[in-house]
Amino acid sequence: MDTKKKDIFAGTVTVAEAGGLKGEITVPGDKSISHRSVILGAIADGTTEIDGFLQGEDNFSTLKAFRSMGVACHQVGARLTITGSGIDGLKEPDDVIDAGNSGTTARLLMGLLSAQSFFTVLTGDSSLRKRPMKRVVAPLVKMGASISGRNGGALLPLAITGKRLKGITYSTPVASAQLKSAILLAGLYAEGETIVKEPEKSRDHTERMLRHFGADISVDGTSVRVTPARRLTGCRIRVPGDISSAAFFMVGAMITPGSDLVLRNVGTNPTRTGIIHILEKMGASMEVISTSEISGETVSDIRVRSSMLNGCEISGAELLPAIDEFPIICVAAALASGTTTISGAAELRIKESDRVAVMSEVLTNVGVKNTEKDDGIIIEGSGGNSIRGGQVNSYGDHRIAMSMAMAGLRSSNGVVIAGAESVDVSFPGFFGHLAKVRV
Repeated sequence: MDTKKKDIFAGTVTVAEAGGLKGEITVPGDKSISHRSVILGAIADGTTEIDGFLQGEDNFSTLKAFRSMGVACHQVGARLTITGSGIDGLKEPDDVIDAGNSGTTARLLMGLLSAQSFFTVLTGDSSLRKRPMKRVVAPLVKMGASISGRNGGALLPLAITGKRLKGITYSTPVASAQLKSAILLAGLYAEGETIVKEPEKSRDHTERMLRHFGADISVDGTSVRVTPARRLTGCRIRVPGDISSAAFFMVGAMITPGSDLVLRNVGTNPTRTGIIHILEKMGASMEVISTSEISGETVSDIRVRSSMLNGCEISGAELLPAIDEFPIICVAAALASGTTTISGAAELRIKESDRVAVMSEVLTNVGVKNTEKDDGIIIEGSGGNSIRGGQVNSYGDHRIAMSMAMAGLRSSNGVVIAGAESVDVSFPGFFGHLAKVRV
């Protein structure tokens, strides 16, 4: 079944070799920003209007959670209007809150729910119930939160009884936007100031959006400080295209001869542009052709052409701002000239899948030589030649599925992807976009 004839559908998809990617596309709204716009809009005073809201399953989990807490949300396509309940206006849900497959929903809500005046049970699907939560629970308990659950509160479902919280100064063991954001959201309700210090700077969408809603927040290097909020003010938000979604087409165009593709309205927040720096390091032909600032975020158009990529070493510090793009970076490496060594990726073993192990497996299945390491992978590139292709299992991981779709564009026998419906999590309409620009 060729992507020229079908849009998104359940089951198995085959992506065949293409003669290039040409034209222009606008990728769906940023998933991280869409989550945060709902969360802060829900606890703000007045109305928040969101344009470009990502209509993906993860974001719908966040939206459903706040509806269950009495927040009025009206959605028409990618436009969302939220009538905020105010900083203390959320209501106790009458059922368990189900975060689905969304780690962002679960972890950010843990921070917010810890400070409410009611009881909540937070759960997720079978995959999310296996993912670790203790890293977030620990600092919230230090603030006075009451959280209990499986494995000593390390796994969902979690029972949360809202308490009066105290501000703390907390040094995170790793740079994590979800961990940082959970603490900052709790800090909006805590007595005194809350300070989060990271070993390296993680993505900063929460800090930018808190400022946009009128919170008292300051940033000093890798340290963020927030004080209690008496009120947040509803506002208008334009969500830029998700650079993590754009990355698939960026790499797809680079590895496919004859490509010349423009990606419109892509979010280029400096904490998210690691993928651009890594691809440039590999020799990519790409240029940012316009840049502006919208709703506190940097937005750009990006032009990408076919490129002869070169293998390189990618360290943990380089990978951090491109952590979600690990699977598509592996595909770029598979079509590059020479060897690519990626390290510092141990965190990816606890994502929707063990992304290090799964990428090693799927690359092997399509004829790419690689060696899995504890914290990364070594990939021997094809030197720009087509790879063999074959059958792969995405294990329900949306980023694995989309990455291997792009690998299919440079495969002699095509790539057959099981579980391709998982792309709906972050990129509904992905295969339709691919059909539009492939030659």
